[in-house]
Amino acid sequence: MNSRPTKSKILRSYTVATISIALVLFLLGSISYAMISIFQSARGVREGVVMLVEIEDGLTEAERDSLSSTIAKNSIVADIVFSSKEDKIADPEFRRVFDVDVEQVLGKNPLPDSFDITLSAEAADSVALAAFVEQTSALKEVTHISYPQSMIDDVHSVLDTMQCLLLLFGGAMLIVSIVLLNNTIRLAIYSRREAINTMKLVGATKWFIVKPFLGRGALQGIVAGIVATLLFGAILFGIDHTLPQLGVLEQIELIAIIAGIMVACGVVISMLFTLITVNKFVNMRSNKIHIY
Repeated sequence: MNSRPTKSKILRSYTVATISIALVLFLLGSISYAMISIFQSARGVREGVVMLVEIEDGLTEAERDSLSSTIAKNSIVADIVFSSKEDKIADPEFRRVFDVDVEQVLGKNPLPDSFDITLSAEAADSVALAAFVEQTSALKEVTHISYPQSMIDDVHSVLDTMQCLLLLFGGAMLIVSIVLLNNTIRLAIYSRREAINTMKLVGATKWFIVKPFLGRGALQGIVAGIVATLLFGAILFGIDHTLPQLGVLEQIELIAIIAGIMVACGVVISMLFTLITVNKFVNMRSNKIHIY
């Protein structure tokens, strides 16, 4: 007569556990996506700094190409573009600054040929940046190097601090989530402790007892992962619909990877914690199972 309430209680426990796992996976997936996006943006900011390398006038195209290749070999260089003095002085923005014709007043074009170097994320290493500047300044064709040193230091300092805080936050959330998942799965299996004890008393082997729980744990993880993925997709779709300028749905590959990881983690975590909990009940004395 008590079988129906017991089955209902067990079903309710597994349903609550599955929903809890799905919500935790959704939270972890969302945090991971946000952290990866922020790190990618931070890398873009790091690589947005431009260094101006002025060179001697009168270099031939072959000499400029050779110099450009020499500078570009350094891993701190993300991109290098030649800018001629003629292009600079013909720039409407430059012309707008002066009310007179600079060439007519000075009798020549005062602007130098130069390379505009976009620095890579490795410029965060002040030692490597200083070594690159010293190495480039030593080239005989190079006359002057200018770059916003204080801005670079400030940008990298802020980004390093922000990334450190994000990692600490993500690590704390991961630990809390694992603890919550462990307790949730343990409480769900707790409702089956009588069945585990009965099977043990009639002589069932440990694997015979554990196997159906592992199967249910795998199914639970798959369902939870799919639910978490649907929630994750719905949130991203909503953000993209509200703020299309963010281009959230443009990172399809990243979204697919996170979704796959959520499903895989759901299965692995559910099976692992199920195995640990069931094994604990199997090894527990029958007279202790009621006070657990």
